[in-house]
Amino acid sequence: MQTLINSRTIKPQIESNVGGIVSNSTQSVPVITAFFDKATSTVSYVVEDPETKDCAAIDCVLDYDVSKGQTSTRSADKMIKHITEQGLNLIWLLETHVHADHLSGAPYIQSQLGGKIAIGDQITHVQDIFGHLFNAEDDFARNGSQFDHLISPNEILKLGHLTIMALHTPGHTPACMSFVVSDACFVGDTLFMPDYGTARCDFPGGDAKALYDSLQLILSLPDNTRLFMCHDYAPGGREYLWQSSVAESKANNIHLVGKSKTEFVHMRETRDAQLNTPRLLLPSVQVNMRAGHMPPVEDNGIAYIKIPVNQMVT
Repeated sequence: MQTLINSRTIKPQIESNVGGIVSNSTQSVPVITAFFDKATSTVSYVVEDPETKDCAAIDCVLDYDVSKGQTSTRSADKMIKHITEQGLNLIWLLETHVHADHLSGAPYIQSQLGGKIAIGDQITHVQDIFGHLFNAEDDFARNGSQFDHLISPNEILKLGHLTIMALHTPGHTPACMSFVVSDACFVGDTLFMPDYGTARCDFPGGDAKALYDSLQLILSLPDNTRLFMCHDYAPGGREYLWQSSVAESKANNIHLVGKSKTEFVHMRETRDAQLNTPRLLLPSVQVNMRAGHMPPVEDNGIAYIKIPVNQMVT
């Protein structure tokens, strides 16, 4: 069982290769450290090659007080401290998708440690949708150029002696990616712990049918593949948890077990219609579609986050 702490090193247990998608035979065993932000229920990760000390940071958090419109680097500084103290070399800052529940801390961490910020190449669809919603500035690029690298489906990124396989897993958003490193898969918001279920699909560009297909892709990995979640909400008051497995998800996920694709889509769409809009959706999306950068400052030297009135249906 995992306990609620700010960061946790997760010891790997290699048993087999990851189903022909990524070969583990010549790979190091990755060291995975989790950082839990209780305010947004977000789990961020540092994944390192213990031989070369190269690492990747996944789904970093920038703290944001919506009542004050004020940011803080508290969460990002914990990750920076860990990377620095362990003598790691930050290569990648990976985003599984454009988050709707927290602001990305990737640009701040990059300013301190370097590395390339990367996201799935379908980010362009998200930028089209939300660029229009927020009436973004005329020079707001909708080609993903705010990011250092756009990841293609099934692209392999190098991380020391490790490889990172990027799986395109849309449904929650069009640009969602899952990252497979050895026997570990970082699933973003696509999947949650078995007792909480699966991602909502009611944001602009979401698709429950696509999510079902993406879940089948993830669950086609070997049963012993470790699944690392981007969020946990501790249903029923249990302790916070963020690691499951393919076998556990196939056997116990409350939204998947015993359901056909048609039944899953009906369940997901019915449930989504009853969910509240995430508290930080509007601030998060307009920042994260810019690779974590704030909107440009206006002529008074201040950057503003817009709130479109009567436009969100979720």
